[in-house]
Amino acid sequence: MKVIFLAPPSARLFPAPEIPGLPGLSHPLGSPRGNVRPAPSAGSLTPGSPRGLTALPSVLDPGRSGRLPAPHPPPATGMSNQRKDHLGASSSEPLPVIIIGNGPSGICLSYLLSGYTPYVRPDAIHPHPLLQRKLSEAPGVSIMDQDLDYLSEGLEGRCQSPVALLFDALLRPDTDFGGSVESVLTWRHQKERAIPHLVLGRNPPGGAWHSIEGSMVTLSQGEWMGLPDLQVKDWMCKKRRGLRNSRATAGDIAHYYRDYVIRKGLSHNFVSSATVTAVEWGTPEPSSPGARDPSPLFQVSGFVTAEDQSQQSFSLRAHNVVLATGTSDSPARLGIPGEALPFVHHDLSALEAATQAGTVSPSSDPVLIIGAGLSAADAVLYARHYSIPVIHAFRRPVDDPGLVFNQLPKMLYPEYHKVHQMMREQSILSPSPYEGYRSLPEHQLLLLKEDRQAVFRDPQGLQKVFGVALVLVLIGSHPDLSFLPGAGTDLAVDPDQPLSAKRNPIEVDPFTYQTIHQEGLYAMGPLAGDNFVRFVQGGALAVASSLLRKEARKPP
Repeated sequence: MKVIFLAPPSARLFPAPEIPGLPGLSHPLGSPRGNVRPAPSAGSLTPGSPRGLTALPSVLDPGRSGRLPAPHPPPATGMSNQRKDHLGASSSEPLPVIIIGNGPSGICLSYLLSGYTPYVRPDAIHPHPLLQRKLSEAPGVSIMDQDLDYLSEGLEGRCQSPVALLFDALLRPDTDFGGSVESVLTWRHQKERAIPHLVLGRNPPGGAWHSIEGSMVTLSQGEWMGLPDLQVKDWMCKKRRGLRNSRATAGDIAHYYRDYVIRKGLSHNFVSSATVTAVEWGTPEPSSPGARDPSPLFQVSGFVTAEDQSQQSFSLRAHNVVLATGTSDSPARLGIPGEALPFVHHDLSALEAATQAGTVSPSSDPVLIIGAGLSAADAVLYARHYSIPVIHAFRRPVDDPGLVFNQLPKMLYPEYHKVHQMMREQSILSPSPYEGYRSLPEHQLLLLKEDRQAVFRDPQGLQKVFGVALVLVLIGSHPDLSFLPGAGTDLAVDPDQPLSAKRNPIEVDPFTYQTIHQEGLYAMGPLAGDNFVRFVQGGALAVASSLLRKEARKPP
């Protein structure tokens, strides 16, 4: 059985009916995840034509791969040549918003920017007394028009973001206590509130979820993977699908996100197969003495890849840019000698390829797996399924409370607790009840040699050498913001340290998610430290609320 995190990575994971040597464990393998902070039982996170968008050239055609379309569906006649003329052209009027990333964060924000507005149901009573009192103070006022700071004050939960806790509490009032109180929100489609925007993504809507093996099972409960106003269980019921021990498969969730965009009439805002290569900004000159104060103007450049793999460049301007790319783009590296050798990999899919090619087998030297997270555990499970010998090395003690295995409920995640048990019991110096597996706790890999020798330092400072057939370094990943000036490092909480969803996210205002260091630039999802689909939606609420206030301040 496999699990998934909020921002899944590009690595594919693999199903398997049974795992030899692991008693009582017969779950499909595959654990899609991203670089997110796991927590016990925590997890996951229209129609209408946005006004003014038909006047903007240089937008992409969702129905034709590689085309920059008009977000408003055009007339059927004469539009093909018109789109060609507009392709790559500079618009006289910049887009209000460009969203980079089309995963759950980008989809939820597009929904809110398309005029879908949350209100508290008149008959709803929230189980949290303080929040209920605050909600009753402004009956009939949209949540996006209220003071998010005030509403979220005093809320507690499995997230550090106050707005994320607020939106989650409104959508799932008592879910952490095992309750089933329905959402207190009702949704109205108010076209006059829509803000024209474009969502750019390299995958279909759903982002990295489409890169994950479909049979993997989400780490979060399936219901926590849902987006506003379309519950996962209701969608799956119509698809004649079901949750497995309250967890959904990655394939179902990817399909759900893509279907959500279609059902809510958002498709005209989305451009798939789009790669952003540069985002630049400056301050425009005021157009007239009566114009609003000058604000940054962003230039977003990149290319769209067509079905025939040809690439077409685009260059778009926008008043606001939202970063919603997740953090699984660039695998973390050890930075040791030999890490670039051809038998060293940073992606679990390399193990699948080596198994199929016969490079690794039950009779080969062991596969060396470096890491103590769920991706490393997935690699162990995969290798065990094919009876491939494994050396599993990690620098932390097995009982370190920071290890993810010590945070997951055993009943929900038996496959990972079995790996944790193996890590604890199968020290390289211990007798082996699990043939073909050895763990190296508190060992540091020093170097890798061309003759496939791995040199370690053990807890006592002594060196150990092992012959290996393949090395998998699975120690996490980092966001790729190379399209930003300085790769986005200046935007982090600590500009002197690498950008990290866990340790050093982009610094944002907690109630608008606008970056502290650049006006008009927003960050949400794992980039801002919200690592589960369940909680990224609060970031979308904060961004949408901020953008609506900006629109309201525009002169008529």
